[in-house]
Amino acid sequence: MRKKMSQRRKKEIFWGYVFVLPFIIGFLVFMLGPMIFSIIGSFTDYNLTSKMNFIGLANFKRMFFSDDLFWKSLYNTIYFVIFTVPLTTLMSIFLATILNQKMRGISFFRTIFYLPAILSGVAVYILWMQLLSPSSGLINTFLAWFHIEGPAWLFDPQWTKPALILMKLWSAGGAMLLYLATLQNVPNTLYESAEIDGAGIWKKFKNITLPLITPIIFYDIITSTIGSFQIFQEAYVMTKNGTGGPANSLLFYNLHMWNKAFVAFDMGYAMAMSMVLFVIVLVLTFINLKLAPQWVYYSGGGNK
Repeated sequence: MRKKMSQRRKKEIFWGYVFVLPFIIGFLVFMLGPMIFSIIGSFTDYNLTSKMNFIGLANFKRMFFSDDLFWKSLYNTIYFVIFTVPLTTLMSIFLATILNQKMRGISFFRTIFYLPAILSGVAVYILWMQLLSPSSGLINTFLAWFHIEGPAWLFDPQWTKPALILMKLWSAGGAMLLYLATLQNVPNTLYESAEIDGAGIWKKFKNITLPLITPIIFYDIITSTIGSFQIFQEAYVMTKNGTGGPANSLLFYNLHMWNKAFVAFDMGYAMAMSMVLFVIVLVLTFINLKLAPQWVYYSGGGNK
């Protein structure tokens, strides 16, 4: 009997590894392998056509002390992250709260607000380039109705990043769907008890709704922060040949890294930049994970 059980167990383990093998291969080939290659390449002088020449910390020294565009791209990216993450989070929560009401035709409005999240990236960027046109764009035309002179948007260094942040707010429907699903799982009995105690709309939201959706807020902040640090397509498409816009105001970190890798073919330097970005995101994620128990509430009692 034990022998049969042992053979069955071995068979289950074998087929278990067979089913997870595609993931293991994909992880080794497309994630772990390139990561190890980037770590090694960051300490070399490599341009795709020559052999890797080990140069130690020279790439990092040049990055921190000689490349002014490195600091400019890092500033642009941090600026984008600081404003985009909280604003999109608040917008998503606001939309989800409004669309969680029980009223006729609410499904239609949920679909409308979610649509921007599934539209093709490049097509959306071209559309927004038209909307943000200083002379004929719909946004400035709308502002002109109220006798407000619209900014130059993508042609003015002071307004380029706010323009992209505005575009990101327009596509907050993806996170909205997560919040909406979470709100629909909040027990109505909690609201009924609060109403009996005389709680108003704000107190119910503050003391019931907000604590119960903190796990999704935490998840949204983590993923939004990582995604915002990886901004690339918007700046590449919406600036001429990926140059970074006027006065390098849209030269984000990933765009600068792309130009170093595939325009200047300075792959060793680009891989060093990727390692710095990895460390920055890793540290911020670690800080968020450490701070989470202080404000994230789990109804099952797993806060610690």
